[in-house]
Amino acid sequence: MAIHTVAIFTPGDMGHAIGRTLVDNGIRVTTNLADRSRRTKKLAAQAGIEDKGEDVAAIEFADVVLSVLPPDQSVELATRLASAIAAVRHKPLYIDLNAVAPATAVESAEIIDSVGGPFLDGGIIGPPPKPGRSLGPRLYVSGAADAVQFALGLRDAGLDIRVVPGGVGAASALKMCYAAITKGVTALGTVSYAAAKTYGVDRELAAEMAASQRMLSDRFERALPDMAPKAYRWVGEMEEVARTVADVGLDPKLFLGAADIYRLVTATALGQETPEERSIGLTANEVAEIVASALEAGMPTGREE
Repeated sequence: MAIHTVAIFTPGDMGHAIGRTLVDNGIRVTTNLADRSRRTKKLAAQAGIEDKGEDVAAIEFADVVLSVLPPDQSVELATRLASAIAAVRHKPLYIDLNAVAPATAVESAEIIDSVGGPFLDGGIIGPPPKPGRSLGPRLYVSGAADAVQFALGLRDAGLDIRVVPGGVGAASALKMCYAAITKGVTALGTVSYAAAKTYGVDRELAAEMAASQRMLSDRFERALPDMAPKAYRWVGEMEEVARTVADVGLDPKLFLGAADIYRLVTATALGQETPEERSIGLTANEVAEIVASALEAGMPTGREE
């Protein structure tokens, strides 16, 4: 069966960009924007996503539901949409693309399964798709073979769907292990650069990094400014990474600390900006300066005293 309609919850930074790709490839995309921010409504409208105003109407004719939102909201959304899925005759395929631990994905799967809806675990790696750019994010999925086969139909709609062998939790495990490296390293750079600012050795650190760690230095120059307006989402993601490693017997403290640094960034002026409207924190040095100033002002870091 072909995919004609996709419901996206919610069309934020990543969700609206995925929705725009689908619309550009002839797919009808719906959502429910009740109680969503003005920014989210604007992004959805720009992407050509239809606001149905309530959940049942948004998914009634959908072939697929994509859950794309901050990870700490994933189970809550599955619980909410389960009621809507139970109310419609045609059960759409629910794909949870959120950055969550495998155990969290299983929780959502059990909720959707309880109302008879098919479910796929998923994870997104890469930045949001942009018009005119051939490469978009990779959308990894895992789960029942028939559901995976159906989801592959989204390839014809411009999405790079890739299959991870295994059941629910496999795609999330891949995403978590990848995020542990990428966002973990960014947290490390933020901590180190802010600490160097506080000690007054930031110029010396920058010079040494450029001389002996050029790849990391270049990465931090890109990653720290890019992270700043997204830090609020990365708090929950690092907590999910912590759960992921704890579930296999590893110490989660490293990633709980990363969550704390992103929580601190979110609480600064950096956290008030959006990816499309930036005026501060445009370089790694500026990000470090703002974070160091927050520390000097006594802003909470999330540490237990």
